[in-house]
Amino acid sequence: MHTLSQLEGNFVDVDAHYVIVVGRFNHHVVDSLVEGAVDSLIRHGVDVGNIDIVHVPGAWELPLAVKRALQVARPDAVIALGAVIRGGTPHFEYVAGGCNTALGNLQLEFDTPVANGVLTVNSIEQAVERSGTKAGNKGAEAAMAAMEMVSLLRSFGAGDDEDDGVDS
Repeated sequence: MHTLSQLEGNFVDVDAHYVIVVGRFNHHVVDSLVEGAVDSLIRHGVDVGNIDIVHVPGAWELPLAVKRALQVARPDAVIALGAVIRGGTPHFEYVAGGCNTALGNLQLEFDTPVANGVLTVNSIEQAVERSGTKAGNKGAEAAMAAMEMVSLLRSFGAGDDEDDGVDS
């Protein structure tokens, strides 16, 4: 009888290099997300020297900075934090949709976790709730997701770069 094989990450094997990329727009909300993310990383044993923070103007600029961080810093994971609050124009959909799609594509392109802690909410009240009050802190949650993915990917072992399927 075959037993079911299961892999999952943990929060023990998480000491790694993390880059937090932060959109400054709506900083009154985003600052709390950053505090939550950094606190979660440190509480789980990540050395403060292994945490870098990059600031960009807003959520629209996050994907480009995340891409550059992945190219240059080669972190074990990136945590993207920002807040897009719906207004009276379609701008919200373009910024939120473009940012989210690009972040998802980058983690696949670079084979590196990109935890999405970008709030996309209808009101400032919802943003405040998700940045450390009633609905928890989505920055902390994104950091937890990043740590779990770092641990999970490590459980697969090192990638086999030698065998690329092409005969020499």
